[in-house]
Amino acid sequence: MDRQRNLDQLSGQSFDLCIIGGGATGAGCALDAALRGLKVCLIEKEDFAAQTSSKSTKLIHGGVRYLEQAVKQLSREQFHMVRKALRERKTLLRNAPHLTRPLPLLTPCHNWFEGVYYSIGLKMYDWLAGSRNLSPSRWLSKKQVLELIPQLQTQGLHSAVMYYDGQLDDARFCLALIRSAAREGAVVLNHTEALDFGRSKFGKLKSVEVRDRLSGKTYEIQAKVFVNATGPFADHIREMANPKMRPRMRVSRGSHIVLKKSHLPGDTAILVPKTDDGRVLFLIPWQEQVLVGTTDLEDQLSETPMPTEDETKYLIGYVNRYLSTPITEADVRAGFTGQRPLIEAIFAKDTKSLVRDHEVEQDDKSKLISILGGKWTTYRLMASDTIDAVCEQLKISDQECRTENHILIGGEKYSPALESELTRTYGFDSDIARHLLHKYGSEALEVAALTRENSAWKARLADGHPFIQAQVIFAARKEMACSPEDILYRRLGLGLMDAAAAEQAYPVITRLLTEA
Repeated sequence: MDRQRNLDQLSGQSFDLCIIGGGATGAGCALDAALRGLKVCLIEKEDFAAQTSSKSTKLIHGGVRYLEQAVKQLSREQFHMVRKALRERKTLLRNAPHLTRPLPLLTPCHNWFEGVYYSIGLKMYDWLAGSRNLSPSRWLSKKQVLELIPQLQTQGLHSAVMYYDGQLDDARFCLALIRSAAREGAVVLNHTEALDFGRSKFGKLKSVEVRDRLSGKTYEIQAKVFVNATGPFADHIREMANPKMRPRMRVSRGSHIVLKKSHLPGDTAILVPKTDDGRVLFLIPWQEQVLVGTTDLEDQLSETPMPTEDETKYLIGYVNRYLSTPITEADVRAGFTGQRPLIEAIFAKDTKSLVRDHEVEQDDKSKLISILGGKWTTYRLMASDTIDAVCEQLKISDQECRTENHILIGGEKYSPALESELTRTYGFDSDIARHLLHKYGSEALEVAALTRENSAWKARLADGHPFIQAQVIFAARKEMACSPEDILYRRLGLGLMDAAAAEQAYPVITRLLTEA
């Protein structure tokens, strides 16, 4: 993706659609619209996936807690949301096999009744997934549980129920959507901020003034339809389009901490089914680390949310309840917080009771289409509903969604056998070869080939991690990475998993950006 070339394309032409927001939903909308043959432009104020879309719990799931709420509240809406998310789960796993994987999760039970309760609930979870279920849930004995996760606290442990969900590399999945959209002709830009709309005499949006935040230069983008896909920041764009629109969004903060892999060395995650304050919590193997989260507290909108000291202690406390070897704050390698975009519900007392479903809103005056709410697992359905609304505005009736079976960039010729080819052809250590395969899929060979241009790019960026210098060059040349932060936090993800390693890599990345 050539950023300057894309900037040059903004002026002097009109797009069918301009999407504001480069997270999961905006990226999904761009791909969906481009595949339907629309002329698409997407702008993102920061970097692609800079906010919520890179700070999730990395799960592709229907939502065990939402299913429990559906049963207790006899809520058809919750059942519907869980069912469609479970069915989307397999689509995501299929369309980006290099960035996703099935994830086994254990739900510890402290007595026979809990075992029966969670077994029935998770069998219902299996049933809702139907033919797209990943693998049947099972009730395991204490002995079987400890064979799988010997690090579990044995005191009070009776048994556990195992079930399956999916896991994804969220930031790179978003980037794969962006790049796949660009391959289909979409003009995509990061670090480009919407300043104000131009309107017809009737108030309909016809253009948006934007600023390239790197050069300071302003541009005008002409489009027939505008989509607001800014997640928790949606109210800002809604108000910019029509100051009379009332706020619709509430946000909750989801904080996470990251530990060394040695604290949970296997491939099986742990679901804490109910915390003291009525939430669920996960301990998840993640890219050779352990991810612990998440909290769920109402929050004020922020561009730089971070875990508080209390949240960190809260998460550590639950790790120590469920693992036999205690941890302290010194064991925390990194932490991050994402803000969930929740649609305001008049009678909701707290954010954990709000439904994580989505809504496509169209403003009668400005004709702005806003996609509100939702979650990672259902991004494709959100995009489909949004672009259906766009096509309706454009009076296009013969273009249906084509993303269900569209393999994302890097996934087309993906094969686990590429790992041995990377090791054999380029002499990479096995951890580096495996890492490149899971970050880039079939494009891992392109990253590896850069080391023939300069053998120094084969070196690791930080001790104890598989990231190499060639990835920085690839990110700058092919993935529109503009700064060390773009690379550390989104293209690689190192900044979210090990703060000390990220600090070590920062000056090397800064230098490499000048070489790219």
